[in-house]
Amino acid sequence: MKTLRVLTGITTSGTPHLGNYVGAVRPTVRASRLSEVESFYFLADYHALIKVGDPARVQRSTLEIAATWLACGLDPEQVTFYRQSDIPEIPELTWLLTCVTGKGVLNRAHAYKASVDKNTAAGEEPDAGVTAGLFMYPVLMAADILMFNAHQVPVGRDQIQHIEMARDMASSFNHLYGEHFTLPEAAIEDHVATLPGLDGRKMSKSYDNTIPLFAPREQLKKLIMGIVTDSRAPGEPKDTEGSALFQLYQAFATAEETAALAQAYASGIAWGEAKQVLFERLDAEIAPMRTVYDELIQNPAQIEKTLRMGAEKARAVATPFTARLRHAVGLRPLDSLADTHKTSKTVKLAAPSFKQYREADGLFYFKLMDAKGQLLLQSTGFSSPKEAAQTMARLKKNGPNALAEYPSQLRLEADTEAVAQALSHFSEAAN
Repeated sequence: MKTLRVLTGITTSGTPHLGNYVGAVRPTVRASRLSEVESFYFLADYHALIKVGDPARVQRSTLEIAATWLACGLDPEQVTFYRQSDIPEIPELTWLLTCVTGKGVLNRAHAYKASVDKNTAAGEEPDAGVTAGLFMYPVLMAADILMFNAHQVPVGRDQIQHIEMARDMASSFNHLYGEHFTLPEAAIEDHVATLPGLDGRKMSKSYDNTIPLFAPREQLKKLIMGIVTDSRAPGEPKDTEGSALFQLYQAFATAEETAALAQAYASGIAWGEAKQVLFERLDAEIAPMRTVYDELIQNPAQIEKTLRMGAEKARAVATPFTARLRHAVGLRPLDSLADTHKTSKTVKLAAPSFKQYREADGLFYFKLMDAKGQLLLQSTGFSSPKEAAQTMARLKKNGPNALAEYPSQLRLEADTEAVAQALSHFSEAAN
């Protein structure tokens, strides 16, 4: 029985490389085979438009990533595998969430703040070159997740904030319109390796140091032979720590194979020989999948058929759910007006809420949100969750009078009157 719904996507902005395979594709394919997991995997082509201005590249990347997932063993019969842009309900939900999301929330998104900081450092206007797409990225990501009420979203630590924002948006919507969304959890993938590239830095298209996952055998060998190493000669012992060759090998080899190569390093294996060992091990795993991949790439019509079938499965969930959401927000047929009038008197105004969370810096924070998701009050970081919780409790108990007690730990994000009114709600409830 499927008891856990998991969702993940890959942006269609480039050619899959070894880092994508080890960090995303291989673990998600393995997870898709778990009997208790209902899996949703999608090609995030709407997201690609934020940073890619080349239509042919987006189309080609969509083909390559779809073929990669299928060649690596993803079974479209067992999962819901679809292209984001084939689900029109997702941009509609994006707009519904936009209408309950405070701009202040989006102002703090890491990607947007990084762009503003970069512009400020360069002496340019803060929003120079920043598109509305980049600014709204967290809302689109939230719509991807909330459309299918995913319980877990596998992410790296740099994406935790987006899951927290999706939870905030879901909570704001639920407060206003009733319980419709599951609050997703981030499934942190600390165990997933980050591979080094050809120059020893993290393998990334940004550094132009990637090894394409399904490069032809001879190209793969040439790239591996070009990996940067130090000048230690054959016979000299070599360090495994910090060795890009060793890290790449470790990501594909068994524990026994890894131990054997570590011993060879200590015995002074020549770099050329070590590179040959790495090449043979990588090609042993990749070659069978490469054959399937090459066949799929030559048959885009078959992949298109697979994605359309996946879209039908996804829309079987998304279409009725969106209809319920439309009704909840008031986008209703006029012949239901009489029923709406009868029930509207029973709707109560939602209360403000505190939210406590942990950031990537390891510190604990809390914030006060109104019913529409507008940020009213933001704390600085606390070293322990207990300390943050105690401060929240004092604010709830003493209401507006407690504001003056924490001048260096609280930041008002709205006018003082709005914050005071929200805090009064808690102090009245406490009394």
